[in-house]
Amino acid sequence: MPFNLSLSEREAAGLKRSLPVIDRVSGRQLWANGKGYLNFAGNDYLGFSQAPQLRVAAEAAAREFGVGAVASPLVVGHQAIHRTLESELADWLGLEAVLLFSSGFSANQAVIKALLGKGHWLWQDRLNHASLQEAGALSPARMQRFAHNDMAALAAKIKPEAGLIVSEGVFSMDGDQGDWQGLAQVAEQSRNWLMIDDAHGLGVLGKQGKGTLSEQGVAAEKVQITMGTFGKALGVSGAFIGGSRELIEYLHNHARSYVYSTHLPPPQTAAILAAVRLVQKADDQRDQLCERVQQFRQGVAGLPFELLPSATAIQPLIVGDEHRTLRLAAQLRESGCWVGAIRPPTVPKGSARLRITLSAAHTREDVQRLVGVLHRSLPR
Repeated sequence: MPFNLSLSEREAAGLKRSLPVIDRVSGRQLWANGKGYLNFAGNDYLGFSQAPQLRVAAEAAAREFGVGAVASPLVVGHQAIHRTLESELADWLGLEAVLLFSSGFSANQAVIKALLGKGHWLWQDRLNHASLQEAGALSPARMQRFAHNDMAALAAKIKPEAGLIVSEGVFSMDGDQGDWQGLAQVAEQSRNWLMIDDAHGLGVLGKQGKGTLSEQGVAAEKVQITMGTFGKALGVSGAFIGGSRELIEYLHNHARSYVYSTHLPPPQTAAILAAVRLVQKADDQRDQLCERVQQFRQGVAGLPFELLPSATAIQPLIVGDEHRTLRLAAQLRESGCWVGAIRPPTVPKGSARLRITLSAAHTREDVQRLVGVLHRSLPR
């Protein structure tokens, strides 16, 4: 069968993916096959997945509402707790309205497919997430990708009043931020809409954790569409699209993955709501995360591989060769540190990497241990 050949080729090239079975995971630790590891591969940036406030909220909602929403939102799945979450999200982020989705992937796909037709253009940063790239490929709109964070390249491709520009707040594999002052300027000058995927910036960056736009001083009204997720800094799962009331009402009618999917379970929704309230007061956790990032970057100075210039929780160490990346990740795991080995096609060819993620839940001693293991594992 053709797929067997494809899998054997991937394995030979060091690109085959395997599914680990994790017994239990938290912001700073995980357990697999009965052994404990320091977790430097997840996205629980503030350690909220283990917050007691979220557990209590989820348990109370399960007792009151049950464990499932029982229907899609437009039937009977949209309950009062969903409306409360939408309202508090909108107030926190300065949005007129919000729509909830089961995942960031489905939210990105839904909005691009619902908004763009044959006569539209879609401009995407070359390093945008796979959900955005795939949505663009499946959309009838004409898609063009521009060089990463290159506003001159975007301005050279742009057409006036023709469609949508999409970029990320924090890029999930490189850890750097999109140029949102530049993007807003290009969008305003060309009179095109602008969308931010702030999955990895929400909760971590900006005043009260409002995200990348707040961090960079870009007014929310300059970006017509905001996507954020609940599975990173907020510690739960799910996502939202935010924007004008008119946009959200349009998506109520045209976003197929919203219209035809069972709504978020009430316990999950209650946990997200608790996280939204908690994250706005989490300055201590954000400060601690910044300290861990600075400690890590100082600690790995002098290693033979390139550390990308990221000031966020995502710290990519470029190895290059796929097989070598897998070997290094295995060495780290043997030493008790679980780190992601990221290879093409997730990242460009030749840029296989250890994607190291830090959390406010990590202690100074945790990061010291990781740094020590890296120095012992990597050749000088």
